[in-house]
Amino acid sequence: MLYLSLVLAFVASILLTPVVKAIAFKVGAVDRPNYRKVHARIMPRLGGLAIFGSFLIGYFVLRPEDSTALYIILGAFMIIITGVLDDMFEITAKAKLLGQFIAAGIVIYGGLEIEFINLPFGGELDFGYFSIPLTILWIVGITNAINLIDGLDGLAAGVSTIALITLAGMAFMMGDMFVFAMAALLAASSAGFLFYNFHPAKIFMGDTGALFLGYMIGVLALLGFKNITVISLIIPIIMLGVPISDTFFAIVRRVRLKQPLSAPDKSHLHHCLLNVGFTHRQTVLIIYALASMFGLAALIFSQATLWGAILLIAVMLVAIELFVEAVGLAGKNYKPLINFVRMIGK
Repeated sequence: MLYLSLVLAFVASILLTPVVKAIAFKVGAVDRPNYRKVHARIMPRLGGLAIFGSFLIGYFVLRPEDSTALYIILGAFMIIITGVLDDMFEITAKAKLLGQFIAAGIVIYGGLEIEFINLPFGGELDFGYFSIPLTILWIVGITNAINLIDGLDGLAAGVSTIALITLAGMAFMMGDMFVFAMAALLAASSAGFLFYNFHPAKIFMGDTGALFLGYMIGVLALLGFKNITVISLIIPIIMLGVPISDTFFAIVRRVRLKQPLSAPDKSHLHHCLLNVGFTHRQTVLIIYALASMFGLAALIFSQATLWGAILLIAVMLVAIELFVEAVGLAGKNYKPLINFVRMIGK
């Protein structure tokens, strides 16, 4: 039944996307070019509806059981409504944030929250009154992290698919079949959408898709790793290394420039790679490779000893810093690297 559900979700995504594309043009849910965007022509949005619809088809065929399942789906509907409104009418950042808070509140009401973690050297850290705020911060944070990287054809959908495959793999290893099934269904739905969204894209997922994928990844990652050790709680952070690090640097950048946190700019990772000379397709493939490396690191991390895990974290932090420095200097000092990647991407 699982394999049938995955195939149905994948095929449904391929079949539903052209339908959603036609609807987007009809209702005016389109993305118009401007100074901040990479595309040069009017593009239909709302692609997230195809991902959501195909996921629901697979979900209702498979019907994975968990006490939080109903609340996760209800929260997803809230996120979809928020995304559709933004794709059609471009609502304010505060209104989008309100929709995300309501969706997070729904799953928390259903029993999902970070209540405590076991400390690596003994003892337990009970979050108490901070349990609900921390849970909301995680869900809303990951939701927006995926939304922030949705700046190139196929980028958010591809990175999300890689993260979901990693999450499904770790859930299977842990014996958590609900998280495994949900993540696998989402990955299949997102992969089907990539047929139309990879460069050159025929449709964008819009906030409908980016917010939905971010919300679901945040909720499922939390569901799979809550109330365990500090080290284990770091696993979903590593798994989502690309969107989280990009969001972190965006926040630092805006605080330093005294700009609102919601202010748009062209200094995200994908913009930087484009600026140093990589093509659209090459930039997306490089970030796919980075996301895959983070996913592999998360899998290794989940099987490592305590000291091995600490060492891996240290190595990853150094690697991130070196990569950031490399991107910053690439225009002058990394011409051979750029030429090599260009050759691979042809």
